[in-house]
Amino acid sequence: MASEFVKVTDKIFFFSGEQETDRPFLYYIKGRDYSVAIDAGQSKEHVEQFYSVIQKEGLRLPQYTIITHWHWDHSFGLPYIQGESISSQLTRQQLEVVSNWKWTKKDMEQRVKDGTDIEFVNECIQKVYSDLSKIKIVTTDIIVNDNMKLDLGDIQLELYARDSIHSRDALFVYIPHEKALFVGDADCEDLYNGGEVKIDRLKAYREFVNNFEIERYFLGHDVPDNIEGVNNYLDELENNAIE
Repeated sequence: MASEFVKVTDKIFFFSGEQETDRPFLYYIKGRDYSVAIDAGQSKEHVEQFYSVIQKEGLRLPQYTIITHWHWDHSFGLPYIQGESISSQLTRQQLEVVSNWKWTKKDMEQRVKDGTDIEFVNECIQKVYSDLSKIKIVTTDIIVNDNMKLDLGDIQLELYARDSIHSRDALFVYIPHEKALFVGDADCEDLYNGGEVKIDRLKAYREFVNNFEIERYFLGHDVPDNIEGVNNYLDELENNAIE
């Protein structure tokens, strides 16, 4: 199914994902003075499709792109974005590591064997990139070490660099005006550490999320949820979490 560009509020839009290649949702935040994207997607094609639908709606292309975490499906589109990118310090560090990886099937298979990468990721990358030599990795321009605010003129974004269930380098975006929290994949299992959910990271994540007044909770790979749905899901995770 083709991705759709959906207006959620006057300020928030999303470009839906696709399951076949684990393509994530990309988000567009419309500001009076400038606009922001959340996540850069998987590839040049992904970015171009996103920008095309933005322009068809008569919207400005984003001046900044915020990266929620380093994983390929959220960051491999970075070389092709307009404007500047923003991430946590840990995301930039990991992208610097990945920028030195070689992209051949042999090298990808070796990274799976030594635990640096995972098989599912390799399968999806090869579906997106029929020519692996086209993969290009760049790092981000602006770093968030703790908290940061972006004033778009009529709304303000709050950025928080924190640990998460899914990765250690998460960057969250909260919009008080919309009571909206963007979490990327932060509440998913940590696939790079056995796919397990650690109870201490889960409890810290839950405490962090519940500090916000939330009406809309925006995910990396699914339609938006509300806080009741989020807490029900976190209850289920907690029942299966390990020490």
